[in-house]
This record gives sequence, C-alpha cells and structure tokens, in this order.
Amino acid sequence: MQDRREFNWFVILIWLGLIAFGLTAIYSATQGPVSQFLPSYIQDNFYRQSMWIALSAAVLIGIQFVSPRTFYEGAYFFYAISIFLMIITLFFGTEVSGSKSWLRIGPLNVQTGEVTKIATILAAASYLTSRRDISSENLKTALTTVAIFLLPAFLLVLQNEAGVAIVYLGILPVVLFWSGLPYGISALMISPAIIGYFTVLNWKWGIIAALLVTVIIFLLQRRTWLTVTSLVFGLLVIVGTEVALHQVLQPHQRARVEAFANPTLDPLGSGWNVLQAKTAIGSGGLHGKGFMEGTQTQLRFLPEQWTDFIFCVVGEEFGFIGAGILLILFALLFLKLLHMAAHHKHPFAQLTIVSVTFLYFVHFIINVGSATGLIPIIGLPLPFISYGGSAFLTNTVLLAICLNLDFNKRSMSIYR
Repeated sequence: MQDRREFNWFVILIWLGLIAFGLTAIYSATQGPVSQFLPSYIQDNFYRQSMWIALSAAVLIGIQFVSPRTFYEGAYFFYAISIFLMIITLFFGTEVSGSKSWLRIGPLNVQTGEVTKIATILAAASYLTSRRDISSENLKTALTTVAIFLLPAFLLVLQNEAGVAIVYLGILPVVLFWSGLPYGISALMISPAIIGYFTVLNWKWGIIAALLVTVIIFLLQRRTWLTVTSLVFGLLVIVGTEVALHQVLQPHQRARVEAFANPTLDPLGSGWNVLQAKTAIGSGGLHGKGFMEGTQTQLRFLPEQWTDFIFCVVGEEFGFIGAGILLILFALLFLKLLHMAAHHKHPFAQLTIVSVTFLYFVHFIINVGSATGLIPIIGLPLPFISYGGSAFLTNTVLLAICLNLDFNKRSMSIYR
C-alpha cells in the first residue's frame, strides 16, 4: 500500500490564530491612545513585527522542502556554530536593557540565544537518538545530555539572560524522561523548581513540599538510595533558596521576589507591576473593555505591555472570553504537537517535537504566570504573541521543523 503524506493544516490554523491575537494586542499596546506616551521606535513595533511574521512565514514554507535527514545529521554542526555565536556575543554583542545578548549580523540585530534554542534541541535529540535509551545505569548518556543543555544556559547567564536559561532547565527533565530515564529520577530533576517555589512563599511550605516530593519519588521507584537522596536534596534546595534570598540576590532582585509573595508591601515600587497586571486582567470582566479601550493599557500603567505583559492586554480588552480562547489555542497546540510526537516512529523526531512542545510550554507558563501573579516576574515573551522578531522567527522555525518531521513520518527514513 502506498504511503500518504499529509500536511498538518490544523497546526497552521492554530499558528495563524495566535498571530492574529499577537498582532491585535501589539497594535493596541503601541498604536492606540497609549502611543502618545511612547517613543517613536516603540510605536513602530507593530510594523516591525508584521515584517518578521512575513519573513517567518516564508521560512516556514521553505523548511518544508528540506530533508529531515538534514536536521539529524547537521545537528552537531549547527550546535557548534550557535555556541560560537553566543561566545562572540559576549565580547562584541550589543547591550539592550542590561542584557548583552544581541549580535549584529549584516542589517539584522539577532538575539543569539534564540538561535541556540533550535540548535540545542536538535543536538540533544540527535545525541539521545544515537544512544536510543537511557537507564539509571547509563549515567554517561544522561550527563552528556545535561551538558548539552547547560552549556548554552551558562552562556545565557553570562549574557544576563537568566530568565531564558530557565527554559533550558525546564526542557531537560522532559527530554530525559521521554528517552527512558526512570520516573523517580525524572521527578528528582524537577523537584528543585517545585520546592524552591514553595520556599519563596515560606520556608515551612518548602519543607512540606520536600517531604511530599520524597514520598512521591518513593512510590514511583522504591529505592532507598533515591528516597534518601531526594530528601537530602530537597533540604539543600530549601537552604540554598533561603541563602540566595537573603545573601546572594541583589536588592532589586530580592524586591522582585518579595513582591511576588506579597505585592502590597510596596505597591508603588516593587509590587507595582504585579498589582497593575492583576488589575488589568481582573478589570476586563467577561467580555472585556473593547479593542483599544483598556484603561490600564492605554494609560500606560502596564510595564512592557507589548512583550512580558501582553497577556494582560488581551485579558483587559477582550475579557475572560478572549483570554480563554487564547489559552485554548495554546492548549490545542501543545496537545497536537504531543500527538504528533507520540505517533511518529523515529526517536529523533519524537524527541525534537517533545522538546519544542515543552519549550513553548515553559514560556507559556512563565509569561502567563508572571502576568497573573502566580510566579515571580521573570521576563519571558509569550510564544507567537509577544513582540520580538528573533523570538518569533525562532519559534516559527521550530514549529516548521516539527511539521516537516510529521509530514515525512511515513515516506522518509531519517537514519541510515
């Protein structure tokens, strides 16, 4: 029977829906009545974003004509080039908003950390595919994979882009778990984020979280050494978090964390962003105030409302219904990508698509969580929604690669 190749148009429709939300929100946040409070270069964001979208669409189409073998065999080379560009950026890059993460290449000012996301995902997927399986006994494979992710994360920290570095740490446990890492060890890898989160709220909550995580790990994998390691590791995370909060973090960083725990302590200072974001979303009600009618948005109460807090623009002007539709679009995208991964026969394609899915998911959770006050403000864009040419192009390239691998799942072999 002849194999059929079918392009996944449903994912394209979701992508177009997200673009529509993003352009609408960016236009309102920069071109509405608020424009009188903004410099001219900010007012041009909508038009620049439109150009990046057009370029990304062309790239998406072009990637569909690339053999999937190219992604697999060229992964290491692409990774090496991207790491080299990040190192060059440290010395010759342009500093923007305190982060030295931009490198001018010809007429373009490129955020090299965004390019490295693509390369890291492909390199990790290629490496793990060549090993095919990870077990608790195969420590070398797991540690090598960790190194592939930690190298760009470390360079991002040096570029003062710690928020983006968190994305790599968020993807890593999922990739290893999908490759065969036992449940217990996978849970141990994600436990610091959970325990640290509750410790920021209160150290007592951190202890409770550490104990619960230890019990869960014991139930998942009944090994004494792993259970003891989990408990000790959890307590070290609590101590480390407390030391970082009171001894390591700079005053402005500590104020941001304190504002998350209790924004009313300093409503006109560190708590301002959180309170204004919550006010914007809450004031939207069911139907919203209407396009370019949001007072928090148009009177410039929202900080970075075209990037980090763009979800607040949607919530205020389109209400619970508009924000709900946006969340549904993201949920459909995540589910569709995971379905694509689960039904692909090649480990490389599976790992790539799963990595891309959770890259989007981590961005989504951090952006929406920051806007709603559920997590500290970290400063990550909402995929396909927030303004940012490099980020939009990177996310589209990753989506295009997933579509390419899905399209060729029955008729082409990635491996020799």
